[in-house]
Amino acid sequence: MPAFFHHLSEVLYQVLECVGVNPWVVERRRHTFLHWEAADDVVAHQEGCDTTTFHFGSQSEGTTTPGLQSDTDKLFTHNNTNIMYSWADWQQGRMNLLMVREEDTPPQHYLLQWINSVIPQPLTHTHLPGFVTDSQGRVFLSNIAVVRVWAAKWGDEHIRHGPSNSFSEDWDFVTAFHCKTLPSEIMSWFTRMQHGYWPSQETLQAAQRCGCFLVPDGYHGSVNQDIEWRITPNLIERLLMFSLNMVPIKCLVVLKMLKKQEFVKYIHCENCKFTTFYCKTALFFTLHKTQSTVWIKSRLIECIVMCLQTILEFLNQGEFPHFIVEGVDLFDGKLCRECQLSLERAIQGMICDDMHVLFHLQSDDLGQRLMAPPHEVRPYPGDDVNAGICGRLAKDMFELYLKVLRSTCSRLCNNDAADVYTSLNNEITMLADLEVNAIATQYEKNYIKFIVKNLMSIKASVTSSSCIQSGQPLPQDIWQLYGESLNTDMASSKLKLASMHYCRGELRRAASVLIEVEFDLDDSVQPLCGCSIKPYKDELSKAFCEYTVQNDSHMQLTKKLAFCVRFLREEKFCAPPFLWCEMYRAVGDDIDHRNDNERDWMDWAEVDARPFLLYLQYLTYRGLEVSHRQLEAFHGLEDIVTSREKLNQLYHPETACNLFGHCCELEGDVQRAIRVYNTSLRRPRNNAANWHKQRLELMLNNYN
Repeated sequence: MPAFFHHLSEVLYQVLECVGVNPWVVERRRHTFLHWEAADDVVAHQEGCDTTTFHFGSQSEGTTTPGLQSDTDKLFTHNNTNIMYSWADWQQGRMNLLMVREEDTPPQHYLLQWINSVIPQPLTHTHLPGFVTDSQGRVFLSNIAVVRVWAAKWGDEHIRHGPSNSFSEDWDFVTAFHCKTLPSEIMSWFTRMQHGYWPSQETLQAAQRCGCFLVPDGYHGSVNQDIEWRITPNLIERLLMFSLNMVPIKCLVVLKMLKKQEFVKYIHCENCKFTTFYCKTALFFTLHKTQSTVWIKSRLIECIVMCLQTILEFLNQGEFPHFIVEGVDLFDGKLCRECQLSLERAIQGMICDDMHVLFHLQSDDLGQRLMAPPHEVRPYPGDDVNAGICGRLAKDMFELYLKVLRSTCSRLCNNDAADVYTSLNNEITMLADLEVNAIATQYEKNYIKFIVKNLMSIKASVTSSSCIQSGQPLPQDIWQLYGESLNTDMASSKLKLASMHYCRGELRRAASVLIEVEFDLDDSVQPLCGCSIKPYKDELSKAFCEYTVQNDSHMQLTKKLAFCVRFLREEKFCAPPFLWCEMYRAVGDDIDHRNDNERDWMDWAEVDARPFLLYLQYLTYRGLEVSHRQLEAFHGLEDIVTSREKLNQLYHPETACNLFGHCCELEGDVQRAIRVYNTSLRRPRNNAANWHKQRLELMLNNYN
């Protein structure tokens, strides 16, 4: 290897640290997606679904950068179906599917035969959709049924790639079955791994407990393509990736950059492609045959070259074996011989040119960064790129939590069997029982605590609303309920408490809470909402991103998040009466123009935390006759509404405009209020501004 490789390796190692390939960000990515999995699993439990969710691929492994723009693979398993590798796996009372291989069944594929749930015998002759009966009377599950479900869900937006279905290039969704028993073509891998440098015995022992998945993907050109299911050891592959240190991870990231920018130039056939999975597989084979002493920082370029040589070996022989599943050629049906030879010549040229191709990599400006003076290679984790990644991961995680909370509230409000208060109690009890269950993981417990705190905040508000409506005093335990829910985030629960005090006429108490929120609501606090609408300018606070670099626990992050304030209709007497119109915002046929997500929240009042803080301050100080504070709040809200920049950063700009319009009304400036409502009506449908404008115009007509 050239002498300069050692120095270049050190520089490349540091440059990759700066673009998000470092222990800090890799660990953060993995924890984020494990939290997402936990949230999905708890939600499935809440809704009575026996499913488990997994995230696979570059994002969840931490082997990506912002410039690679990797998608996310999400896999769902149906646990109510028992997959039988042999007759010994049959279970009474469950849907049993037996893995069947015929003489002509392609490698890595199985047929799934339906077996009786009462006695261990095959079922014959069914007319149920999704099943196919062959000439021998055997009933097999079709893989086409899965595709039809996704296609019906997304319509014209449906995208299919192999076993995955999607509505976006950013996500791939796969429906699968989990098989606890590893088939022979995977079990043989453990024997092969006994002779090599990697993986470790501990990793191999853990891999034996992973099982495998069956995904709906038939072999191309097979006569049974529509009823074939492909086995895939995703959990074993994830376990292998999680066992790696930073050198092979950085090596894989560079291979992906080369694949995305360079390899693609030499693949000319329309249906051919060289995927990132080839890069990962080449890394695995190289690790297996190379001593661990090679995988060090100063030999990073050498490690990349060795992986390229592994790819060259497979290109030369015209066969790319699967690292785990025996008897599989990954090139088959994916990369023709002509493209293999073209790519082989290109990679040979890169190696012979001493990897100067690295200086031309455009992803994340890697080439330019490599040529930059040493003092310009900024250290992690405090630089902008790493801070931005950490901030985005934190935002995305809590945004998912809020979306789930929104769906939970919708389900509780639409529960015909019980009132919202009873439904809340049942939900909180169920989640609390699940949290103490030994089966719950720490990730699931974190999510449960978050949801329970938010549900307790709603419960406190529903209870208070009922008391205010009936003129009854608040129960003694209400303050404990509010206290336990105040740290859901930095602002929303406290603002709901202040709003309750205002609605009870306790203006000084309201002012005290508002002062506390005002003090904490600085530039490092990131607004966040779980509704379907994104701000026109969806930016992250730089101060928030920098905070997330050093603080990644749930409790710490919630101190720097300001959720939108939500009032269900059952909480309306804890909300200023003007906000009630937001709960009945539909005019004419507006309801028919709501999408599925909007139906969850448009019957509630939702407002961004900062505008609501200023509106409550205006009302409270107006009631206390503290005119200078009232005027400060008025101008603060005016500054948001009249600034296109600030208005575009809100999740609910129309509601902020409506609140300011009401302040203008209270100031006696009716004409300006109408102009503000017109600004709000840039979102013309499902907007309470229609009611307010109509009311004022009618008042003016009567006056004239």
